[in-house]
Amino acid sequence: MKNVKQFLGMGLMALAVSSAYACELKSKKTSLPLITQAPVLVEKEASNTVKIALLLDTSNSMDGLINQAKAQLWDIVNKFTHAKCGSDAGPNLQIALYQYGNDYLSSREGYIQQVLDFSGDLDEISEKLFSLTTNGGEEYCGEVIQTSLQQLDWGKNTDNLKLIFIAGNEPFTQGKLDYKDAVTNAKEKDVVVNTIFCGNYEQGITTGWKNGAKLSGGEYIAIDHNRQVVHIDTPYDKLIIKLNSKLNKTYISYGAMGAAKMNMQSVQDSNAMEMEEVVAVKRAVSKSSRLYSNSSWDLVDASDDKNFDVAKIEKSELPKELKGKSDSEITFYIDLKKSDRVKIQKEIQELNKKREAFISENQKEGSKGELENAMIEAIQRQAKLKNYTWD
Repeated sequence: MKNVKQFLGMGLMALAVSSAYACELKSKKTSLPLITQAPVLVEKEASNTVKIALLLDTSNSMDGLINQAKAQLWDIVNKFTHAKCGSDAGPNLQIALYQYGNDYLSSREGYIQQVLDFSGDLDEISEKLFSLTTNGGEEYCGEVIQTSLQQLDWGKNTDNLKLIFIAGNEPFTQGKLDYKDAVTNAKEKDVVVNTIFCGNYEQGITTGWKNGAKLSGGEYIAIDHNRQVVHIDTPYDKLIIKLNSKLNKTYISYGAMGAAKMNMQSVQDSNAMEMEEVVAVKRAVSKSSRLYSNSSWDLVDASDDKNFDVAKIEKSELPKELKGKSDSEITFYIDLKKSDRVKIQKEIQELNKKREAFISENQKEGSKGELENAMIEAIQRQAKLKNYTWD
């Protein structure tokens, strides 16, 4: 597959698009009257949750797509961070990742693989994107859509936005499973299918991509793969990168996966830096936001839970600096790291505001790329309809 260098601007920008719809501040409760008892309140699934499945073609000539995914993830997260619903509430985000059209994948499975189940772990999402490789294959759009519908837990809460984004430039009609059936099934599950044809707009229409989106109420977009995203270096970049190193020192690993997760954090920092310094900067900005939460392995984030209790921590799974410490000593250490983190994150955010102002003054019109410009406009329009605002 060719012509897909800017897909992720679409796919992951969906993060923000998604937030536009899931705009309910509190979980609804329904009372079930009983004959001999007081009404029982039953919690619905959590509201303000956005579920997005990205279906990426990893057949030949798709390296540009994957590189864009790696680089633009942090742009999209940072945009999504500023979405608010009503007052100050921002939606949660879960992303799933599939690859299809790769000869390395099983022909029995239709050359389709679930790379990542729904996850809000930004390091894990980054890791999976960096794991993708390309190879020639058959691209079955209908089948990969249907597979994602069957394998993923989309939930039943109609307040949550559920989106599929699929990209490619081969006919949407390939494969034994009719794409119309797959898209109809998506609509029945309240899942919107958005299609991105990487090539001529009219060609995407004649090969089924537009109809694939239309049937579920989604959007069809055709992109010019030759448009390049221009990154602008600023005087604040190196300062933010230095602060990111300090930020990492505020994490306290715990649990069976603590050490491995902390290592993953470091590896993904390195991956971003190897791509380009500006990508590392954008990742650092994401790490200063509410969306970068690691309560499953970091004691500082875990301590924000109202039910957190130091006494219940398995002492054998603490890092070496806390071995043999009393509960009060552990609490003091956590509070110290939390104070440092808040300060560092604030510094990063303040520097990023100056960075964004610098970019705004020096960026030429249209340099963000055709797709990114179009998606930002779509996000703002749809967010407004669902009472979302942007800082």
